[in-house]
Amino acid sequence: MTTENQTGKNNKPSEVPDALAREDGDGLLEWIVSTGQAGERADKHVTDALAELSVSRSQVQEWIRTGAVTVNGQAVKANAKVQEGDSIVVEIPEPEPLEAIPENIPLDIVYEDQDVIVINKPRGMVVHPAVGHSSGTVVNALLYHCKDLSGINGVKRPGIVHRIDKDTSGLLMAAKNDLAHISLAEQLKAHTVNRRYSALVYGVLPHDRGTIDAPLGRDPHDRKLFTVTDKGGKRAVTHFAVTERFDDYTLVELKLETGRTHQIRVHMKYIGHPLVGDPVYGGRAGRTLGMSGQALHAGVLGFVHPRTGKEMEFEVPIPADMEHALNILRTR
Repeated sequence: MTTENQTGKNNKPSEVPDALAREDGDGLLEWIVSTGQAGERADKHVTDALAELSVSRSQVQEWIRTGAVTVNGQAVKANAKVQEGDSIVVEIPEPEPLEAIPENIPLDIVYEDQDVIVINKPRGMVVHPAVGHSSGTVVNALLYHCKDLSGINGVKRPGIVHRIDKDTSGLLMAAKNDLAHISLAEQLKAHTVNRRYSALVYGVLPHDRGTIDAPLGRDPHDRKLFTVTDKGGKRAVTHFAVTERFDDYTLVELKLETGRTHQIRVHMKYIGHPLVGDPVYGGRAGRTLGMSGQALHAGVLGFVHPRTGKEMEFEVPIPADMEHALNILRTR
């Protein structure tokens, strides 16, 4: 870790596995099993090879069951062992279309014009429709409110330029046309968007400020989770500064340089200070102080307006239960 030092690693992230040797048309993948992969179960081998596609093992097992995965031209069982030189072919099925439906859901709108809309998302609200969350999302609410959103991300994620986790509260921007979407996406890619978060974490951070530079990738033990890893990991950088210290907790401000999935949650766990109330990465680190979810709030968002070129910055206060948790600590 760096205090004005660096926490984590500066290792170059691994490239996409060489296993994906050929792609024919849409959704057809083929590769050859290498020496080090011999003896692996077919379902595990395919899941690992397709890690960049975020495919779950259960999904691969279903593909194997329906014959979408073959070894040397033959259908196999999920527990079959692959051997060196085997030819693996995966025909990824076309996903079922899932179109978001406008829903009359109240939005806490912080700013809106003809190009962009900025909202204060409550904890517990999913950003866009996905399996298990086909309604009640930010996108469903935006479609009802705006009527016009950029179409670059398709029918499932219209207008969505970036995301914050379901259980993270705070500022989220969306694009109302393609011009705005392209501009905001380019700013995110160039790391010029100012995104600052407040988080309450377990333990007392000894340094006033620092940088966590550690690559993130899928957890090999649970494909739904992320972890710090050099194997297939993508560079992730989080800057932190201590705002307030308590006996066994710390309030920190975090600034994202990159925007990987679960980045703050995984990075804080990595340095031994997981988020209070985080049901996945927080473990049993300590009391949740009445929090109904993770103590992470996207409080500041700044960007250059895509049409006017004006620098804009917005700030919203932390949610009530997080403020209550801080008051408990302050009155001890």
